[in-house]
Amino acid sequence: MAHFVVHEHHSKNLHFDLRLEMEGVLKSFAIPKGPSMNPQDKRLAILVEDHQLSYASFEGLIPEGSYGAGAVVIWDRGDYEILKGSLEEGLLELKFYGEELQGLFILKRLKSPKDWLFFKKKDRFANPEFKIRIKLTDEKKRQLKEVENPCQLS
Repeated sequence: MAHFVVHEHHSKNLHFDLRLEMEGVLKSFAIPKGPSMNPQDKRLAILVEDHQLSYASFEGLIPEGSYGAGAVVIWDRGDYEILKGSLEEGLLELKFYGEELQGLFILKRLKSPKDWLFFKKKDRFANPEFKIRIKLTDEKKRQLKEVENPCQLS
């Protein structure tokens, strides 16, 4: 098993970043509409640059003028396992053990090497009524502003 995190990223446009611990880094996918527990929802997941493993615990403010400027909070985290496939093959069947993401998911590459689909498989955790909950509350925004936590993406 390996770790995963989903960051809720309030930059120019709200999006969610799925980060999977693999090969000593966090393989990262930007999911504009966020992950879903509804198997009917097929979400675009754009493969972006790898992040260092320590970024899995980051919550804070990326300063104005920096790439991705805005607030970042952890939306979900936990462990996951690859049941079948690989990134190289362009198809992964994953099992998540998080608070929000639970059960079986598919990550499937489209024609472009950076464009993937991320979706829930039908299982006991599937929820056709799923609505994503935003976790950046006004209280959390205030806390982030009080803490000095510069974002380091080396």
